[in-house]
Amino acid sequence: MRTVATPVRAMIAAALLVSSAGAAQKSSTFTTGSNDPVIQKINEFIRTGWEENEVRPSPVADDAEWLRRVSLDLVGQIPDSATVEAFLADKDPAKRSALIERLLEDPRHVRNQTTVWANILVGRNAPDRTSRPGLEKFLRESFARNRPWNEIVFDLMTAEGHFEENGAVNFLLGQLQGNPNDEEYAVEATARATRILLGMQVQCTQCHDHPFNDWKQNQFWEFNSFLRQVRRRDVDRYDAASGQMVDDYSELVRRDYQGPVYFETRQGLMKVAYPKYFEQELESRGQTDRRQQLADLMAKNDPNHQVARAFVNRMWGHYFGYGFTRPVDDMGPHNPPSHPELLDWLTEEFVRSGYDIKQLTRWITNSEAYNLTSQFNPGNEIDNPSVGETPLFSRMYVKTLTVEQLYESLLIATNAEQSGQVGYEEAQRQRREWTRDFMRIFGGNDDDEPTLFSGTIPQALLLMNGDLVRQATSVESGGFLAAVLNSPRFKSDAARVQALYVSALGRIPSRVEYGKIEKVMKLNPNRAAAYQDLYWALLNSNEFVLNH
Repeated sequence: MRTVATPVRAMIAAALLVSSAGAAQKSSTFTTGSNDPVIQKINEFIRTGWEENEVRPSPVADDAEWLRRVSLDLVGQIPDSATVEAFLADKDPAKRSALIERLLEDPRHVRNQTTVWANILVGRNAPDRTSRPGLEKFLRESFARNRPWNEIVFDLMTAEGHFEENGAVNFLLGQLQGNPNDEEYAVEATARATRILLGMQVQCTQCHDHPFNDWKQNQFWEFNSFLRQVRRRDVDRYDAASGQMVDDYSELVRRDYQGPVYFETRQGLMKVAYPKYFEQELESRGQTDRRQQLADLMAKNDPNHQVARAFVNRMWGHYFGYGFTRPVDDMGPHNPPSHPELLDWLTEEFVRSGYDIKQLTRWITNSEAYNLTSQFNPGNEIDNPSVGETPLFSRMYVKTLTVEQLYESLLIATNAEQSGQVGYEEAQRQRREWTRDFMRIFGGNDDDEPTLFSGTIPQALLLMNGDLVRQATSVESGGFLAAVLNSPRFKSDAARVQALYVSALGRIPSRVEYGKIEKVMKLNPNRAAAYQDLYWALLNSNEFVLNH
């Protein structure tokens, strides 16, 4: 089969680009079926922002747009054709809320959360001698039981032991390099723990006072002093085959450290820092476990609930593309949130719920703002945080699919998971290879999600001519396109075109699109090749690679 962008394919892609913007019919009535007062309060806060800024929100997204969005956000992949067809046919006004509940109980939700948080905590390429599988096991078990977020944080900050037997150790393990007696030991662990779990970039004060607020240099080292009682231990084993010592495992172990931390100012003065959590100074004597003290303060006894506040902000950003602060992990007086009252109130509600992660997800995804279409209207064109404006959440902001979402969605669109051609281990191997190739070609790092829009030829070829797309557009027996063309269920060209649209884009094509596609496909006398061109164009369209 052809694996290049033929002129016909380019014409189909152009037709999609022109017509897709107005393809979906939008509803102006908002209802999810949930009457939770917390959701109503969220809506009130957001509406107040619209009124104060004289912004008119976009209409409510139609069912197809919303279904694709919530599926990507909650389970990390687009919905399959059967789910799309059933949801669009469902007339229950409470079907959105009901679907959210089903997705929250879906095992894929746990898998998706595990992937998202493993990427945040250790990155896609975990540091040397750090066990990403061990961390994933800890996260997977925690999310499956819906453990409170503060308990998960407590374990991440206090864990000790083998990096696979106690997977929580891997969060700090990868950041604890070097000699524990060095003056700057645990600097990376301090910066990462405070940034991810507290939403504060205190690394800015490692070398000097913060230029824009009251944070002082000593505050970084006060946090750092909590982590001086732990070190990593790398264990090797003898390999008889090679006759050499090789890596075996790593672990976190406690070390005896009772003294203060000394640091040097820019003026060359040496100063001392003792364990101190914001305004709470702690005694450090005898056998005090400093990490235990810090974890208690962060997860249980912080009157400001900074752990909860950071989590709420990050999760809002996960679902909307932008948090209440930009970036989501830089909270403080120098960077005021876009909706301070909502952030404060939602933080308190999250704490009151017992740090219930699923409950927070329900509140956010059932909110009016989450249910809006991603399309602008003349009354909210200023609501464009991509150009630096403060987000008002008067529409859904477009997000690029993550590497994992793109891979899983291609599997769904191509029906590869149901093909039965590969086992679990082979499927995992293919997923790792895809991710590795994607990261190599598209670039990006743990803090900067790579995108599909840099425009280089290798990037384009990876998606356009990759194995998954080749398999999807193959007309050989066993492929998805072959199944559509040979199925007695699809007896007309219109039915086949609709099947490809539903599979790839999660929606039914508009009348305008039908007309344009029909004209272009007639240019190819080979009907099978014409359908190959169409499906290739759908899988390579902006509409497929974006979460909108």
